[in-house]
Amino acid sequence: MGYAQRKVATTAAKLAHVSSQHLKALPTKHLSAGRSAGAPPAVFDAQSWAASQPPPRSTLAAFVHRIGLGNVVSSPDVIQQAVTHPSFVQLHTQQHPDQPLPATNASLATLGNSLLGLFATEYVNSSYPHLPTRVLKAAVSAHVGPTTCANLAREMGVTPILRWHRSSSASTQNSVLHADALASVPRALTALVYQYRSLRSARRFAEKFFFSRDVDMRSMIKFRDPKQTLLATVEKYGRERPVSRLLKETGRYSQSPVFVVGIYSGADQLGEGFGSSLKMAEYRAAEDSLLRLYLTRQPPHLLQLPSSTFPDAVGNVFDAVGTEGAYSPTSLGDSEVLYGSAGRAGIRVPGARSRVVEAEDSDLDIYV
Repeated sequence: MGYAQRKVATTAAKLAHVSSQHLKALPTKHLSAGRSAGAPPAVFDAQSWAASQPPPRSTLAAFVHRIGLGNVVSSPDVIQQAVTHPSFVQLHTQQHPDQPLPATNASLATLGNSLLGLFATEYVNSSYPHLPTRVLKAAVSAHVGPTTCANLAREMGVTPILRWHRSSSASTQNSVLHADALASVPRALTALVYQYRSLRSARRFAEKFFFSRDVDMRSMIKFRDPKQTLLATVEKYGRERPVSRLLKETGRYSQSPVFVVGIYSGADQLGEGFGSSLKMAEYRAAEDSLLRLYLTRQPPHLLQLPSSTFPDAVGNVFDAVGTEGAYSPTSLGDSEVLYGSAGRAGIRVPGARSRVVEAEDSDLDIYV
């Protein structure tokens, strides 16, 4: 490098250094005044630019055929809308300020969430007519809740084509989690099936992807005092008072005894439990008796859902023309037993420590 070239390089380096120092000294408002809120960032971010690009149409077509909706949704643009979360608008505006805003799945996800809630509620309520109210809500959430929708989206293969953007705010209140963005896609797909086909088609879609999964309903119910709850339940149904009987035992005088206790109401055995002590076995027997009642399931061939009455014609529930299906309502199950006594409900009047208000409170703990 000659003298002239070294002089030019040194001068350019000095100018760049002076310019950077001058920019650091300027207030922030002077730096941001030159570009609007929707202008592209001053520094090119390759990762953000790549995330703002639409997925290939061939990928969208393969996805819609993989989940069995190739004959329902023919346009890849509709599927692209279904996989576009509302949070993506901010990223698209930053990278492409001159292009129109993309269509998002906000309205589709809202409609699909309502449909899934309807389908899950009638399915769980018809399948388990004696289920307590709070357990019913927990079961509906286990079938079509956010966690289930996010897991289903991953199984469908939504992750590579999902369009979303995590908020850059430091506060986590306004940030969008990846699981929440994934959960919106199955809801939007359910709404698309309803819009392009019918309500019964949307219900079949939910049965295929959501209700075909096994949900452990037994683990959702725990009792603080199952013996007291069973006593009130048997009295409500007008049955004989429950009696505990020792059915089997082994190793009573050893270090690991096992007792098997059964609870009977008259000649009928209500439940059975085992344990290392008589008290533990009786506790489990009472719990088993209550679970047999609450988790009594309607046989699948006798299960009828209210939404089955709508015609299976193309169109929404207001415009569809066709023959309505027959429906025979099943008998409603009895509500759970509510009981309470002084000192057990835990509700006290403020300012009166010695006075306890008797309140009826369910003796159920819900675990999901």
